[in-house]
Amino acid sequence: MVFALDLAKRTMNIYNKIIEDHDKQRDLCKKITNTSLSTDQKEMIWKELKKELEVHAVAEERYFYSPLIDSDKMQEDARHGMAEHHEMDELIADIDNISFSDNMWMEKVKELTEKIEHHLKDEEEEFFDKAKDIYTDKEEESLAKGYETTMKEYKKEWPESIPS
Repeated sequence: MVFALDLAKRTMNIYNKIIEDHDKQRDLCKKITNTSLSTDQKEMIWKELKKELEVHAVAEERYFYSPLIDSDKMQEDARHGMAEHHEMDELIADIDNISFSDNMWMEKVKELTEKIEHHLKDEEEEFFDKAKDIYTDKEEESLAKGYETTMKEYKKEWPESIPS
């Protein structure tokens, strides 16, 4: 089952909060891979995408993946998801060290956007279904509240808020 639901039909649970952020990430990925962007536009979209990814990873690891580590059914998937976050962090660091005008910048950005799409697909088409068998409705709602609070707090203080 794919969790891409109409926003108006979504209840407040961890999956739908994460999907809202996935939708933002998809939109930013589409924008940043536009090859006709000016350097200023690249810089602006890059900063926004980087912020979304970094803050999302912190909140998602705390409120989706970490509680699943203790589950035999989800432990491997949780570790896989967090490992992909680490791979994206490394790509972000690589991209930050490349000039916006260098052709390698766009190549690395495209590599990152492919990694993001893969990660989002894993979660929405596989991990969420498995997690629904573990989390109760009440837990899903509680996790969503913690996730949302963390997203707001960390966005306000970004990039200083991101654990190193």
